[in-house]
Amino acid sequence: MSMNLGTVRAIADAVLYEGYLLYPYRKSAAKNRSRWQFGVLGPPRATAAAFAEAPDMAMQCLLDPGGAAGVRIHLRFLQLQAREVQRLEPDGSHLPVGELTVAGAALLSWDEAVEREITVPATPLGQAADVAVEVPGGCETEPVNRPDGSPAGRIVRRRWPLTARLRTRTDADGGYQRLTVEVRNEHPETVAGKDAAIRSSLIGAHLLIEAYDGAFVSLLEPPEAAAAAAGRCRQRRCWPVLAGPDGSHDVVLGAPIILYDHPRIAEQSPGALFDSTEIDEILTLRVMTMTEAEKAEARSTDPRAAAIIDRCDAMPDAELGRLHGVLRDPEPWWDPAADARADPDTDTVLIDGVPVAKGSLVRVHPSRRADAQDIFFAGRVARVTAVLGDVDGGVHVALVLVDDPAADLHDWYGRYFYFAPEELEPLPATADLPPAKKEYRS
Repeated sequence: MSMNLGTVRAIADAVLYEGYLLYPYRKSAAKNRSRWQFGVLGPPRATAAAFAEAPDMAMQCLLDPGGAAGVRIHLRFLQLQAREVQRLEPDGSHLPVGELTVAGAALLSWDEAVEREITVPATPLGQAADVAVEVPGGCETEPVNRPDGSPAGRIVRRRWPLTARLRTRTDADGGYQRLTVEVRNEHPETVAGKDAAIRSSLIGAHLLIEAYDGAFVSLLEPPEAAAAAAGRCRQRRCWPVLAGPDGSHDVVLGAPIILYDHPRIAEQSPGALFDSTEIDEILTLRVMTMTEAEKAEARSTDPRAAAIIDRCDAMPDAELGRLHGVLRDPEPWWDPAADARADPDTDTVLIDGVPVAKGSLVRVHPSRRADAQDIFFAGRVARVTAVLGDVDGGVHVALVLVDDPAADLHDWYGRYFYFAPEELEPLPATADLPPAKKEYRS
């Protein structure tokens, strides 16, 4: 097994759970009633009413002509697991219910998922593989008791069998070896409904491929000699990139979302949030604003959601501060020690004959180039925080709204709104200012 495979699994797990459960992580949220956005291989015999995803995916990658001996392939996906809460009835039977409250804690019926990984043994290049993938169904029962030990009900978890096939072939191309990997859901039965379709689907499907005694070629930045062969590689719902540390070429990740070579988890991220193309800081702050009732529902929805809520609630200020971001190896656009001609803190711009600089008050009049958010600021009073110039000679004025209760926070973070000088009306320093708003409602 490649030494880099363990490093890659963190990225692969992020792909596996991308979209598993979206903020606000509650069953009652409309966005969580239709889940599993990425990498779903649906049953091939699904009716139109089932709204099933396509049953297959395929990827092609290149191996260096240096003589790779072969590859080892890992197919990873989630298998749906339906969690049904059942209440114990007086006659001893169990009645399925959407919610069961025991000792003040709610238990909800919900769809979970179980991780699956199928490993195809090392296959020499030039030798095709045709592997049947069979994942059995199953059913487990977990008793639910009251604090005094008396039974209150049970949780029944069910899984449905999955059937798929993985095929590989290798073709020579311009002195390189082009590896094709295809995965297809082969569920044998007709599927008529949406719930039945997802139960028979491979969810979050992706591939990890190891080369032994050889190296993969980047398809994003191929060497000149491989550019033509790389251009002939074709992808279907699965995009391969080099994985592992920078400079390594022994592992490829074929993902249902497009990544760059050598993707990595930001070191500042304390854990997964599952929310498509997530931004940790924003989502963490939003979790912190949830009411206790909303957090309780999220915890009852899914154990992974409970872990997110608990982690955000317990996050130290220092760790939260790290999520704000980091500037890596910046190319300095302005060195104040070497160029005193530009200084955003002191520079001014003339607007209607009035010099406007940091601290000036202006009224915002968005122009026709403005987007919907800019229009929201029309007629509002703002304070200038900086006057900036770009490399093309344009001038941009950074602002915070005077009546924004979070203005000081925006100043601290350095998050401003930017407008062109012609979109602003200078105001006297003695202008009557609107009171800070207590809240905004959409």
